[in-house]
Amino acid sequence: MLQTHDTPLAPLTTFRLGGPAATLLTATTDAEVVDAVRAADDTGTPLLLIGGGSNLVIGDRGFEGTALRIATRGCERDGTRWELAAGEVWTDAVARVVEAGHAGIECLAGIPGSVGATPIQNVGAYGQEVASVISEVVAYDRRARETVTLTGEECGFSYRHSRFKAEPDRYVVLRVRFDLEDADGLSAPIRYGETARVLGVEVGDRVPLERARETVLKLRAGKGMVLDPEDHDTWSAGSFFTNPILDAAEFAAFRERVAERLGPDAAPPAFPTGEGRTKTSAAWLIDRAGFTKGYGSGAARISGKHTLALTNRGAATTEDLLTLAREVVAGVRDAFGVTLVNEPVLVGVRL
Repeated sequence: MLQTHDTPLAPLTTFRLGGPAATLLTATTDAEVVDAVRAADDTGTPLLLIGGGSNLVIGDRGFEGTALRIATRGCERDGTRWELAAGEVWTDAVARVVEAGHAGIECLAGIPGSVGATPIQNVGAYGQEVASVISEVVAYDRRARETVTLTGEECGFSYRHSRFKAEPDRYVVLRVRFDLEDADGLSAPIRYGETARVLGVEVGDRVPLERARETVLKLRAGKGMVLDPEDHDTWSAGSFFTNPILDAAEFAAFRERVAERLGPDAAPPAFPTGEGRTKTSAAWLIDRAGFTKGYGSGAARISGKHTLALTNRGAATTEDLLTLAREVVAGVRDAFGVTLVNEPVLVGVRL
């Protein structure tokens, strides 16, 4: 296991932000991951887990502890069941699954990060979520000090949430098992309106797998959501804020604020989620509050392609980014009475 000291963490994140780690370990096997975690727990050393670094905002002062980079590799397949190591690159895994003719994650193409991060965040986009296809997660339980296997149901998945996110210091994901579908080379039913429109099909239709994947990649690239070292609009964590989910009273108050600000005919996006709750669009809120594409004059700005992405224009600090994020949160709250919640994990900083 590779070990270095006072190592910059910024190159390990998609934001390219953050100070150094006192110690950086790079683990390439499950055993090395478990050994490193146990050693940190035994000595009471603060531990930061890093996969693809696509969901991390690390403070400028860095991390006074051990940063563990999970760089494990491995892929096993039994029919339509796939087992992938946590350190596998997610975009590569999607491409491999699509090439094999299996459906269920093709619309999650282009999402940066590692396989191990997908169950933590219940990664989703363009009408798909990993919760619908994850059958089991193998993880190290730091409380029980043993490796456990959790079923998909035991993972407690909900919108951008899971048992792993609810107990952030307990589980370390080692492997993820997916139950996919063989639909004779066709995708899962297309569930997202924008994707269906671009594909020229109806919601619920199926299309060739590779066509679905390529369409999503083009949609994401147009919004700066596919990593490109030359494009600062992609120096981000993707969507910085989750879409708010409001109860009936909160949504009614929100609609009143919308009418007051934008006029009685203005209708905010509304997607019923059950139990009297409604999801609305964070991007819509940000834009209507006056934070349009490209907003900002400093080194951290809103993406020129998508209002939901905050970006590092190349010389930003983490504090620059957080200053912009706080401005957006305050502006949306003042305009509509809704408080946005950050999607990336904040390390050593607070919003």
